[in-house]
Amino acid sequence: MQRITIDPITRLEGHGKIEIFLNERGEVENAYFQIPELRGFEKFVEGRPAEEVPRIVSRICGVCPAAHHICAGKAVDKVFGVKPTPTAIKLRRLFYSAHYIHSHLAHFYALAAPDFVVGPEADPPVRNVVGLINKVGLETGGQVIKARRLAQEIQAMLGGRATHPAFVLPGGVSKGLTEGERKQIEEWAQFEVEFARFSLKLFEDVVLKNKQYLELIQSDAYRLETNYMGIVDEKNRVDFYDGEIRYVDTQGREIGRYKEEEYLEHVAEHVEPWSYLKFPFLKKLGWKGFVEGPGTSIYQAAPLGRINAADAMKTPLAEEERQKFFEFFGGRPVHNILATHWARLIELLQAAEELLELARDPEITSPDIRNIPEGVAGEGVGIIEAPRGTLTHHYKTDERGIVVKANLIVGTTNNNAPICMAVKKAAQHLIKPGVAIKEGLLNMIEMAFRAFDPCFSCATHALLGELPLVVNIYNHYGELVEQIRRA
Repeated sequence: MQRITIDPITRLEGHGKIEIFLNERGEVENAYFQIPELRGFEKFVEGRPAEEVPRIVSRICGVCPAAHHICAGKAVDKVFGVKPTPTAIKLRRLFYSAHYIHSHLAHFYALAAPDFVVGPEADPPVRNVVGLINKVGLETGGQVIKARRLAQEIQAMLGGRATHPAFVLPGGVSKGLTEGERKQIEEWAQFEVEFARFSLKLFEDVVLKNKQYLELIQSDAYRLETNYMGIVDEKNRVDFYDGEIRYVDTQGREIGRYKEEEYLEHVAEHVEPWSYLKFPFLKKLGWKGFVEGPGTSIYQAAPLGRINAADAMKTPLAEEERQKFFEFFGGRPVHNILATHWARLIELLQAAEELLELARDPEITSPDIRNIPEGVAGEGVGIIEAPRGTLTHHYKTDERGIVVKANLIVGTTNNNAPICMAVKKAAQHLIKPGVAIKEGLLNMIEMAFRAFDPCFSCATHALLGELPLVVNIYNHYGELVEQIRRA
């Protein structure tokens, strides 16, 4: 049996590799998407005061620290039995809208777009963000950088710094907005709305009008039928900050929904010996393995998952784009995983519109930004939509508010099984007996996981015994003389 290894895989947060096994006929027999790193934050926070946790867990990641900060903050509100003031909730939403803009822009332009703008089979030295700028021009490249910078500056304005903020406190936030800051954000938000619309137009011109890319998006190599999950508001519209978690089946029919504190009744986690990353599934359907189609318990929770699980977007321009999206594919749900890039840009527009709406809200500059906790309830669950999927933080404390147990189901964790299945499916459709396996083809297999914008720094929390370790000892001729293994 022949083995093909893609190691390291590229343009993602964290580390991972793909192992592909061919049978004697040269067909793909199996493929494994493996994550060799580990984060131990569920243990790190034990023994710490709950009010410190939002600042500690933001260190899980340098890409989505705001998601962990906000989610932990919602959980800690409940640990102390305190509800934030209306202004505090609006400030959190404003801060989080800016984070969404920064994160979705980073993935689309730096990680995903080189595959479509430069080309999936282009030489690796040019298939990157520099190659992208050469294609789209310096002026557009400058606008991308400006859009990201402004989103980061809004986070820094409220959070003290753009990365690893110190903003959320039990019952509220640490800082309000002045009228001058509000006006500044309103001006920047108008730019972000226009830039999100430009990004959708760019996707239409470069991707949807390109016959080759269109065939790629609609091909069976990148089609995966699963259930879908996302937070919705009272009108079943996509909501990034709060609401009920709704999940639908492969036909788009609602098969369940839950409130934050009910998550353990609906989501369970499976483990495999070949990955440090867990495999969540819909508990009521039971673990059925890595299977797609009607009856599967696997679900997706990235932008495609959210747009499939909801009935509408929350803002008018994003809703127009959502309707175009489903008209293009012939209805809901859409199972084409590369369509996730399009769904991500629709979410980018919703985040920009929400940012502008909140910046114009008369209550946003109110000084009433915090309710002081008066006791310790001892347990709290917070759930938000991280850019990469539904994010759950669950903490239990003693009577002093010291954390005694923590559980995190991170955005990327939800998508682990779909990512593995998507990689295997792409490999089986793209690698054919007798056809030369070139670098460009391997990159097209990577495109299957890249659609999910995975963040493995955040996602790895399972510890299956000792860390496997291989030490290779070479002599001065570069020859392997000894190998020591710990498994």
